[in-house]
Amino acid sequence: MIALLISLPITIVVLGSLYQLGMEHLEGKPREFMQSIEWASETITTTGYGADSRWHHPLMNFFVIATQFLGLFLALLIFPIYILPYFEEQFESRLPRKLPAMDGRVLFYRYGPAVDSMVEELKRAQVPFVILEEDDAIARTVRDRGYNVVFGTLEEQSNLLDNIQSARALVTNANDHSDATFIMMAREQGFVGPILALAEDPLHRGPMLKIGATVVFTPTHALGAALAARASTKISPHMEGLQILGEYVGIAEFRVQPDSPLANERLRDLHMREQHGVTIIGQWNDGRFSLIDGADTRIVPGAILVAVGAHANLAKVTHLATPISRRGPIVVAGYGTVGGKVAEMLQDAGETTVIIDEHAAQGVDVVGNVLERSTLDRAKVREASAVVLALSNDSAGVFATAVVRDYAPDVPLIARANRAPNVARLHQAGADFALSVGQVAGQILAHYLLGENIITLEQRIQCTRLTAGGLVGSHPWNPSIGDRTGGAAIVAVERGENVFVEFTSDFTICKGDMIFVCGTRTHLDQYMRTFSTTP
Repeated sequence: MIALLISLPITIVVLGSLYQLGMEHLEGKPREFMQSIEWASETITTTGYGADSRWHHPLMNFFVIATQFLGLFLALLIFPIYILPYFEEQFESRLPRKLPAMDGRVLFYRYGPAVDSMVEELKRAQVPFVILEEDDAIARTVRDRGYNVVFGTLEEQSNLLDNIQSARALVTNANDHSDATFIMMAREQGFVGPILALAEDPLHRGPMLKIGATVVFTPTHALGAALAARASTKISPHMEGLQILGEYVGIAEFRVQPDSPLANERLRDLHMREQHGVTIIGQWNDGRFSLIDGADTRIVPGAILVAVGAHANLAKVTHLATPISRRGPIVVAGYGTVGGKVAEMLQDAGETTVIIDEHAAQGVDVVGNVLERSTLDRAKVREASAVVLALSNDSAGVFATAVVRDYAPDVPLIARANRAPNVARLHQAGADFALSVGQVAGQILAHYLLGENIITLEQRIQCTRLTAGGLVGSHPWNPSIGDRTGGAAIVAVERGENVFVEFTSDFTICKGDMIFVCGTRTHLDQYMRTFSTTP
């Protein structure tokens, strides 16, 4: 600013003197010095010329044009760099630089996707909170969203944490080194409450606990575990207890194409049990698994149906919907922190994996871009039992989801995101299941701070062997059974040494029969109470 203030009058004096010489020797129209200075100031400031605005000599014309452009350049330099920022600073509200009274509040150190989901949980529970942010731009963005934010730097403001003793809890979400500094400073200030740390590296968990953290979580690894569990039936079986039926009954998944005869139909109108001998247990849609809740349940186009029945009957249903194979390898695209954890869990469970990444590294099977069909061809994506997209960029993940879904329409597609709002976009692009690191961290923190149960990724389905109880004399596929128990279904009846999985219209349950019922734990408990049966 000082250099600019000095250069402006010097520039006007120099240009005015040159103008005075030019008018006298080139135009033959002498000007006084003050008239020349007036012309130079009018031209530099682009305010006009008054009466002195006609020149004939080419050198004078060139000089005037050059001076005009110089004035324009200086104006463009002064306004955006000095004047406008000055007024912005004077009129915009200043960010608080000191923590408010922290009684009962939760303090978050640094904002991010994990904190984004957690503050929504706290808002819903009406728990007050404050975010301490060291980045000015992020702090203003957070403030504009209506959150209480304090701007400051721990290294420069030693008294920034002076009044945190009465806080309800502290959550640190910076890099691991900054997290350690925050934890130690908080304990030095006398804070004795819980400090929750979100770590990047699980190896740093021990040191953080040693210097004062109450608990340390690694959300990215939890996310990897959740994605791996959804991709592998060895990690997370579709149904617990079905093995007791051995060779008689199997479980299968079918994708309902938009032109399928099942699409948009009510279950009561399809007569799947009577005509095909299979029981529809539930359907996956937009990452959520919902049990069949009565005969009026509609089959959603694009959903994945989970069906139970005799193996031969399941094979007959293939003309109604596209069967999903679970025999091929699992393709993992992206070998970063999350992708590496997914691959590790799958391999530990005995699954065959194909790893795709843009960079060659130990463990990477196919080097290439997942957006290119040649890469998908080399990874044999169409033959996969599932595809896990563990890309670190949400925009790339959404587009990759659309590319893979177009390339392999029937393969189960599982995707990760950083921010929770992008989960809906992943589903819209074609993902069968999507989860964000923000959701995982938010659920973990809500469980610890608010005492809420961690949201399960799916409702666990079980198959239980029960006595006949109050069902004696009833047909196994009586619709009222499911209606009265919220969705539990009989899939087989054991009578002596025989196991029946298909039932004629006159078949009834007899005293001494054993029945096999599928449903969630809640539905099975209700089933046993309603019909007085026991395991």
